[in-house]
Formats: sequence, C-alpha cells, structure tokens
Amino acid sequence: MVATETPVPLNKSPISGLACQNYNRRPIAVVLAEDEVARPLSGISQLDLAIEMPVITGGITRTVAFFQCNEPEEIGSIRSARHDFIPLTMGIDAVLVHWGGSHFALDMLNKGIMDNVDALTNPYQAFWRKQTIPAPHNGFTSIKNILKVIKAKNYREVSNFEGYPHLEISGGKGQILDKKGILNILYSIPFNVRYEYNPETNSYLRWRGDEPEIDKLSGSQVEANNIVIMRAFSRQLEKDYNDVDVEGQGRAVVYRNGEEIKGTWEKDKSNPSSKLYFFDENGKEIEFIPGPIWIEIVEPYQKVEWRND
Repeated sequence: MVATETPVPLNKSPISGLACQNYNRRPIAVVLAEDEVARPLSGISQLDLAIEMPVITGGITRTVAFFQCNEPEEIGSIRSARHDFIPLTMGIDAVLVHWGGSHFALDMLNKGIMDNVDALTNPYQAFWRKQTIPAPHNGFTSIKNILKVIKAKNYREVSNFEGYPHLEISGGKGQILDKKGILNILYSIPFNVRYEYNPETNSYLRWRGDEPEIDKLSGSQVEANNIVIMRAFSRQLEKDYNDVDVEGQGRAVVYRNGEEIKGTWEKDKSNPSSKLYFFDENGKEIEFIPGPIWIEIVEPYQKVEWRND
C-alpha cells in the first residue's frame, strides 16, 4: 500500500478570509480605469479587495484593486493615481501600482511616503501597452512582473496588515435572505454600478453601465461576497482633480450574506497607515463573508437603492 501525504491546510488571507498560498504576501494595489473604452478590464475577478470612488466629483470613477491570493497574468487598463488613494492603500499595507498621477499624488509619492511602482518610468519593463486599445487606456502589467520590481527595489514583501474579521461560513445559500436582491449605486452614467444578490451562491454579481462587469481574462462576470457603501464628502480642487474625505469617519452600510447592516466607518486622520474600520450600530467591527470585498465610496447625499425581489 502506497502511503499518501495529508495536504497541509493553507492559511487564510487577512483581507479576503480565503485560504491561499500567498496569505502573508504584501498586497499589490493597482489603479484601474473605468472608462467605457477600457472595458472589459483584465484580472478584475481575481482581486481580494476593491475600493471604487469618483476622481471627479459627480463624474468619472476609478478603482484601486488589491491582489494578494491570486496572480493574474494581465491586469489593466492601468491609470494614474490620486492623492486620496494613498492613505487607503497604506491602510492595507499595499504597494501602489499606477501610471503617473495627479501632481498632488506625485508630490506625496516622490517624497517617499509609501512604496509604489510607477509605469511612467517602466522599471524592469514591467508594463506594456496594447496597440489595439486607444491610449491612455492601453496600459497593462502582471502580478509576476510587479513582484520582480518589488524585489529589485528591496521593498518589504511580507504583509503587516492586521486584516478584517470574517464569519465562519460553510458556503451554500445566504444565511439571512433566501431571495434575490438588487443594489443600485447611482454614480453618473456610464459609471453607475449594480449588484445582483444570488442566495444560491451567496454572492453579488456586478454590473457597470447597465452591462455585466466581465473579466477579459476569464470571460466570467465579476462577483463579490461583500459590498460596503462608504459615505464621504468630496470637493473639486481643479478641473481634473477632486479631494475625498477618506480619513475621519462617516456613515456606512455593509451588504453581505443577503443582509443590510447599517453602521459607520473610521480611519485615523493622524496616521495614513491606519486601517479603515467598519462598525455596526452597536460599535462592533463588522465581520465579512470570506471572499472579495468591494468598497464603494459615495457622497453623503448620493442615492443608493437596495431592494429585495
């Protein structure tokens, strides 16, 4: 009889709560376009966490996609950084990957506030452009390429992020709501977002501009297990740049497991590296379902609709 080895259980990512080989690897945060011409994006279904918000008040949105567990062979289209992305990325202890940035963001990054990889200098040829997509929406990279840059730059490779708490869920149907639900986030068209909750998979299918959000690599629709509506004021600084109050505190609503949990968010203004917390109405930190988290930053007055079908 041939002896068989018992698989060693994998540790869990502190971000997604899913078991994976790279559970303690420092996250890589990539700034992604959301313009129609850039769709469908590559690698977006493999992220652990996403933070989406307008980069022009009431207008264009962008997403910072955090990768820890998975290694998509192509990620893009990559766009420029904004200064609001910096404390959010630092709070997850990630390396920020971007294609240039606003002068507000570059002033901070050039002073060494955090580890970052800028495609404008294309270190170690980690980035490429596709001729079939119009510039500036045609910039791409891969996790393996960025890992090589991180090593060459001698950036820390092990994560110090304390993580988010997660519920122990065995899978299957949602534990709270045994029927479908729809969440509409009324960003300006064509950046408006919709999530459709499926109790059979206990997940939320993502739509953008009234079309399914498809990952170009897999051809599959993007799914999330947790949606966070984070309300924060913004103001226009210049024609192309705004300022969003991502540090401090405000109202929040978490959608997970087919339920709606009202509460608050907090991030220490005095420490850019502080974690972004989410609390329920009793002041307890909200536990997420293991799986991808999408944080949607919206204005306090902006309309968000949740209904059960």
